Amino acid sequence: MKAEKIGRLAAGALAVTLVTASCASDRSGGDGLSGGTGSDGGGASASKTFGTLPSPCGPGDAKGATEQGVTDDQITIGFGDDRGFPSAPGLSKEMGDAVGAMIEWCNDQGGINGRTIKGNQYDAAYSQSAKVMQESCKQDFMLVGQGYAMDEAAEQHRVACKLPTVAGFTVGPNAAMGPMKYEAVPYPVDMMNIAGLRIAEQLFPDFKEKTDVLLSTSPAVSAGTNKITGAMKEVGMEPMDCGVRLNDKGESSYMPFAEKIKDCGAKYLWSSDSPDPGQFSLLESVERAGATPKYVFEATWYGEMVSKWNGSGAGDGLHIGMIFQPLENAGEVPAVKQYVDLVSAKDGKVALLGMQAASAFLLWAQSAQKCGSDLTRQCVINELSKVHEWTGGGLHAPTDPGNNKPASCGLMVKLTKNEYEQIHPKNTGEFQCGPEFVVEIDEANWGTKLNDDRVSTKFLTDDVIKPRTS
Repeated sequence: MKAEKIGRLAAGALAVTLVTASCASDRSGGDGLSGGTGSDGGGASASKTFGTLPSPCGPGDAKGATEQGVTDDQITIGFGDDRGFPSAPGLSKEMGDAVGAMIEWCNDQGGINGRTIKGNQYDAAYSQSAKVMQESCKQDFMLVGQGYAMDEAAEQHRVACKLPTVAGFTVGPNAAMGPMKYEAVPYPVDMMNIAGLRIAEQLFPDFKEKTDVLLSTSPAVSAGTNKITGAMKEVGMEPMDCGVRLNDKGESSYMPFAEKIKDCGAKYLWSSDSPDPGQFSLLESVERAGATPKYVFEATWYGEMVSKWNGSGAGDGLHIGMIFQPLENAGEVPAVKQYVDLVSAKDGKVALLGMQAASAFLLWAQSAQKCGSDLTRQCVINELSKVHEWTGGGLHAPTDPGNNKPASCGLMVKLTKNEYEQIHPKNTGEFQCGPEFVVEIDEANWGTKLNDDRVSTKFLTDDVIKPRTS
């Protein structure tokens, strides 16, 4: 998932009462790319593994009130999402549902070295991220697995109070590149995973010559589009420039745009936009116009809202590049099944963003476990900085959290009627990987200034907690 799409979705298409689409997407640190398959993942049952990851949770004799939020027998963390946003109730609800389920799973095993985890759940309701960050600053050891669409408004408060985070996702450029911030699935501003482009090149021989990019009046979508068009040029692609720019607030008719696509002769369409009624109307209009392009869209288009809409088959040409295992692979990927079972047992929302939050929790828990009794923010940051290969036990392709670098792998799913299916690689559950799957982004599109350590300088202070490797 490109996390910035959550911000666009909240700002633009949320006047409708549809369920938000679910989005999705190394090298060291004990993630365990081989090993046990885990238990059945039932909500009440503890497990000594999570997918291929040895569980970081269990009994122990850790002691000491070492830091805010840490006592002899308890660790207090913050987590949350934007579920209370009135224009779209339940926005990113899957984030909080996942972390809540993971806390229970961990405590059932004995917590972290015997310390029980207490979770303070926050609802930023889209516009209250600064408020909830100030609350978290006063009581939590760290923030874990949270996702706030307007995290940029909260970032100055987080940095000022020196509150580290293992975020579920980040949106704003300063939040994505902030100090004391780690992510299980990084989306840095200066690098981009282009697995969807690279796989489409392999599947469709004329993809480079016959692809156009759908444009939008939305500044957020336009920023994403600028990045992808820049990446296309890096790999020798030049969009056809059919001139289709959609009003973010909707159009009275989408047929003129559909006719323009047909007349232009585009065989493939790329979109950085998120699914909403206007986007659905465009695809329906394209079908009525008699055009038959294949759609190569971003991971925001993987979700229940899209699959339910596609009962008529207007979206049957939809191909989606992903770095997460699709939920349909649960039968072959133990970590996915375990996530689904844990969250379902608590009647939570199951979606890719929830998997992302679960992976963030596991990354934090593994690092905290290694600190033993010396559970300080400094120690956890030290441990996080050492993790350079991470899959969340098999939930997603390998990423490099310690260096804030994205996955260099991907897979592709295709939508047919109401069903998604992995079509590349052919073996279900596998990813294709390679250095060509990551490109550097032009500095003009970063949205922030970075120092030599690739950390945003906007809110940076001299006393932030930095990793110590010795």
